[in-house]
Amino acid sequence: MDKKIKENLQSMFERWAYEKVRSFEPLPAHGSDRQYFRIKSKTKTAIGAYNPDMKENIAFLSFSKHFKSLRLNVPEIYSQELDKNIYLEEDLGDTTLFSFLSERRAKEGFSEDVIRLYRKVVEYLPRFQIEANSGLDYSVCYPRASFDRQSMHWDLNYFKYYFLKLAKIPFDEQHLENDFQVFIDFLLSADRDYFLYRDFQSRNIMIVNGEPYFIDYQGGRKGALQYDLASLLFDAKADIPSKVRQELLEHYLDTLEKYIPVDRKKFMQYYYGYVFVRIMQALGAYGFRGFYERKEHFLQSVPYAIQNLEWLLHNADLPIDLPALTAVWEALVRSSFLRQLGDAHLRLTVRIQSFSYKRGIPVDEKGHGGGFVFDCRMLPNPGRFKKYKNSTGNDDDVIRFFANDPDVERFLYHVYDLLDMMITNYQKRNFTDIMVAFGCTGGQHRSVYCANRLAEHLKFKYDVDIQLRHRELEMKG
Repeated sequence: MDKKIKENLQSMFERWAYEKVRSFEPLPAHGSDRQYFRIKSKTKTAIGAYNPDMKENIAFLSFSKHFKSLRLNVPEIYSQELDKNIYLEEDLGDTTLFSFLSERRAKEGFSEDVIRLYRKVVEYLPRFQIEANSGLDYSVCYPRASFDRQSMHWDLNYFKYYFLKLAKIPFDEQHLENDFQVFIDFLLSADRDYFLYRDFQSRNIMIVNGEPYFIDYQGGRKGALQYDLASLLFDAKADIPSKVRQELLEHYLDTLEKYIPVDRKKFMQYYYGYVFVRIMQALGAYGFRGFYERKEHFLQSVPYAIQNLEWLLHNADLPIDLPALTAVWEALVRSSFLRQLGDAHLRLTVRIQSFSYKRGIPVDEKGHGGGFVFDCRMLPNPGRFKKYKNSTGNDDDVIRFFANDPDVERFLYHVYDLLDMMITNYQKRNFTDIMVAFGCTGGQHRSVYCANRLAEHLKFKYDVDIQLRHRELEMKG
């Protein structure tokens, strides 16, 4: 700790508090050159901040005063001495949304208490974006007054040079640059006349008496509504389940409509583009801090970001063609090395389905090309008997038919053995998807029964997500 910084902060605190300093505690450093200290006297406490970047200080202090005037939940600024690069702000405690989430998830998963807090956060977001947009002094923004072409290019190059290069992901420089231009042109066509918080994520949201308070908005500027929502919902280590993400997205849009008219189709046209660019910006930061500066804890977020990228590739459609960039995203998703960085434990999904060979083997829509297809046609076929014609592998009479046959049990024993080996291996390597398909002649009896039995086995033995479907039965309705 620099002795002069401590002396300056102590003097400023004592002038503000009218009390002598009793404790001066450095707080954990994050991904910047800013230094924070918890300073206490007999009856008062404050956070002392030192930041050598004068322009960043001016932006933070100006934004804080504006937000506070609108009664937004941000820290109050008690005192500032810009010539010394220091200021005092309200002490909001130590509980971030991320730490609250982590503690609760360890005990009860992604609980309703956590979801309730996230709902409050997304309700607050339009107040920053729209209410605070009016009257805010954008001349103090640093380093840019808007999330414009230059800002986007900086983020994409950050991703290219500090993540792709250092993670040794191959790419064609010119082709990738061409795609960057197309991608930026698309993002710039969105409405960008709102306040963009820039780093709206769970570590920058404090929880005080059950309410969210917001910090670290010094990088704010004008931009699109979609960016901050993407930052929150695809925050890597927060690892928000996709179903909860969708619920929070809808809740945000419902709240947004109280402030401005919303064309949801148009909003969604740009939303996933901003999710992609935010994930790339985050990966660039993880690469710079982790690979380049050797701060390994930053690399712990990489597997979660790769998981989010994988979800996007299978669920988000962009209205533009980005062949080189898509190839890079796919290479990242395929990387076993990146999935195993840090101590991440990604959740595995096992997709199980039954099918009829008459209609062909199911296509792996996730694109991994892995997993198993088991041929059940060697097993006894209840479909040959009239009394089972209208039954399926879901029905008690068919279940009893198979339960009494040793060949079926022997077949399933070997299936379980293979899947046990694969799941154990995939979980160690942080893979997130396995497809298993069972086929028979009609996709009605044998394949349905075997798919159901495997699902039961895995639910009993492993902490994995099971997606079970019966293709032919769904077709019948």
